[in-house]
Amino acid sequence: MSALAPASERPPLTEAPAPTARRKRLALGVIATGMLMIILDGSIVTVAMPAIQEDLNFTPAGLSWVVNAYLIAFAGLLLLAGRLGDLIGRKRMFLAGIAVFTAASVLAGFAAEPATLIAARFLQGVGGAMSSAVSLGILVTLFTEPRERARAIAVFSFTGAAGASLGQVLGGVLTDALNWHWIFFINLPIGLAALLLAVPALPADRGLGIRAGADVTGALLVTAGLMTGIYSVVKAEEHGWASGHTLGLGALALVLLAGFAFRQTRARTPLLPPRMFRSRSVTGANAVQLLMVAALFSFQVLVALYLQNVRGYGALGTGLAMLPAAVVIGAVSLGVSARLNARFGERNVLLAGLLLLMAMLGLLARLPVHANYALDLLPVMLLAAGFGLALPALTTLGMSGARADDAGLASGLFNTTQQIGGALGVAVLSTLAASRTESGLAGGASRPEALTSGYHLAFTVGAGLLVAAFAVALTVLRRGTATGK
Repeated sequence: MSALAPASERPPLTEAPAPTARRKRLALGVIATGMLMIILDGSIVTVAMPAIQEDLNFTPAGLSWVVNAYLIAFAGLLLLAGRLGDLIGRKRMFLAGIAVFTAASVLAGFAAEPATLIAARFLQGVGGAMSSAVSLGILVTLFTEPRERARAIAVFSFTGAAGASLGQVLGGVLTDALNWHWIFFINLPIGLAALLLAVPALPADRGLGIRAGADVTGALLVTAGLMTGIYSVVKAEEHGWASGHTLGLGALALVLLAGFAFRQTRARTPLLPPRMFRSRSVTGANAVQLLMVAALFSFQVLVALYLQNVRGYGALGTGLAMLPAAVVIGAVSLGVSARLNARFGERNVLLAGLLLLMAMLGLLARLPVHANYALDLLPVMLLAAGFGLALPALTTLGMSGARADDAGLASGLFNTTQQIGGALGVAVLSTLAASRTESGLAGGASRPEALTSGYHLAFTVGAGLLVAAFAVALTVLRRGTATGK
C-alpha cells in the first residue's frame, strides 16, 4: 500500500506479527533502561550542583536553570510528543528521543561555560519528553493480556519510583570519585545500548500519518501554555507568588491553555480529543497523580535537605540514607503489585498505597531536630512502600481508557500531569518551608530548629494533598479493576 494512502485506508498501527515472549521482555528491558537513564538524570544533577557551580562560576540564580531548563522543556513537550508518536510511529519517536537525550548528555558533559550547560539541559528535556511520552503507549499496545500488562507496568513504575533515589547515590559516587562531568557522560554507553537493542526489540508501527491529526494551532497553544506555566512556577520562589511577574505569567499560561481547550472542541483533528476525559479512570487517575506527585516531592527533596542541612549528611550519605526507600519501592512494585492489582483491583490497591503514604508524611511532620535514623527515619523509608503500590495501579488506571490510536497521547498526558505535579510540589512546598524557616529565625530559633519547623509545615501540607488524592480516588474512580472502565 502506498505511504500516501489516506489515513482511513492505512493498516492498524502495529503491522508486524505478534511478538514472542522473549521479544516482549527485551522490549520492556529497553524501555525501562531508557526511562531509568532519563529519570536518574533528574536527581543525579541535584547532588552535583555545588560542584557545577564552583567549576563553571554559576551565579545562584543562574544555577537554578541547570534544573529549570530541563524541567520546562520536558514538561512542556510531553503532550505534543505523545500525539506525534501516535502520528509518525511510537518506535520512531522513542528512538529519536533517546538519540537526542544521549547526544545532549555528551554536550552537557563537555560544557565549559554556563550557557552551554543550560542549552544542553534544555535539549536533554526535549529528548526526555520525546521518549517518555510514548513509552507507556508502547507498553500497553505490546502487552495486551491483563496479567502480563500489569507486570510490565510494575517494572516501568519501578524505574520511576526508585530511579530518583538511585540517582542521588550514583550522583554522589560519580561526583566524589571522578567529577561532575561524568554524571552526563555515564548516559553515553547506556543510551547507545538502548538504541542498539531498541531497533530489533520494539514493535514496528507506521503511525496514523501527520494528516490524521496535525493540529498545529493546538500544538502551539498547549506547548506555549505548559512552558509558560512551568516557567512561572519555577520562578515564583525568586519573584514571589503575589508578584506582578508571577501573576502575569500565570495569567498568560491560563489564557493559552484555555485557548487550547476551546480549540480542542472545534478542531477537526484535536491534539487532545475531549473524548479521553469521558473515561472516569483516565480523568481520575491523572487528577490523583497530580496531587500525589506534588505531595511526594516533599519527601524526595525536603528529606534530602533535612539530612544535609540539619543532620549534616554529605551527598553520598544522603543518597545511602534514602536507599531503603528505593529498595522497598522496588520490592513492592516488582514483587507483589501486579498480583495485588489482579486480586483486589487497581482502585483498592491505590487507596491502600495512599494510606501508607499519608502515614509516611504524618511521621515526617513530627520529625525531631536531632532524629535518630533507625528510630525516626528508617520507618519512614519503609512506608515508602506505598508508592510501590500506588504508582503501578495509578498507571494502569491512567492508560485504561485510551483507544489504541490514542495510546501515545494518553501516555504523554499521564507523564505531563506527573511533571506538572512535581514542579508545583517543589515550588509550593519549598516556598512554604522557606517562609516558615525565616519566621523561625526571626523569632530567635536556632537554624536547625527553624529549618525543621519549615520542613514540618511542608510535610503537613503534603499529607493534606494526599488526603485530597485519596478523596478523588475514592469518589471518582470505579470499583474493581481498570480493564474496560
